[in-house]
Amino acid sequence: MPLVLVEKKGKHLTILTLNRPERRNALSLQLLSELVSAIKITLDEPHERILILRGAGAAFCTGLDLKEAADQTKAQATADLVAQTLITLSQSRLVTIAVVHGAAVAGGAGLMSACDYVVAAEKTKIGYPEVRRGLVAGLVMTFLRRQLPERDIRELLLGSDLIDAERAREMGLVNRVVPADNLMAEAESFAEKVLQGAPSAVVQTKRLIEELWGRSVKADVQLTLQHHMQARSSAEAREGIAAFNEKRAPNWVKT
Repeated sequence: MPLVLVEKKGKHLTILTLNRPERRNALSLQLLSELVSAIKITLDEPHERILILRGAGAAFCTGLDLKEAADQTKAQATADLVAQTLITLSQSRLVTIAVVHGAAVAGGAGLMSACDYVVAAEKTKIGYPEVRRGLVAGLVMTFLRRQLPERDIRELLLGSDLIDAERAREMGLVNRVVPADNLMAEAESFAEKVLQGAPSAVVQTKRLIEELWGRSVKADVQLTLQHHMQARSSAEAREGIAAFNEKRAPNWVKT
């Protein structure tokens, strides 16, 4: 069974569905590899203009697979794939739409934040609890710094509580909050608006938004990747991930 389902809808729209519902679409090496591959295949099709990203089951995506993340030999490969995925989503010529429900947490919230437009179901929980696992939400900081005021970023990353979809909309993490049954209708409605624009003009507009920022997304992701990996290899990360997997509170004192 593929971990990323690909559905073509019309001439210009591709829907990618994260398909690991039994693990709440946690980001394993295999899922990330399939996601990057699916995005690149879509990019190779010249008529494609819109990419919708969603999750199967009860949640959009709950971040890194922390069982796999406990294996330090896979840390660099996982981090590199997350970075590649975020860059590809953000920098592609496609207009990317995240359709979010249930939970978008840590790396899952990162995928959401890398998209151009986000529609969330009313009861969705969103957050970045990395520090509670001994990790640093470095990669996603690239996008948060572009989208949110600094006070909100500090609240999200240092307090690390999950927030509801409406609070996320108030902050600017989410564009629209709708009933769960209306998620795809809202996403497709925005896609239709984008398709009314001239293809080259839309691509050029995306490129200009990026170029007007002081630094490139790619440069920022490479910088934050270093901090992410420094945390991933720490004793705190080993304790935090172990505590999560063992369903107990972490003991930071002993680390």
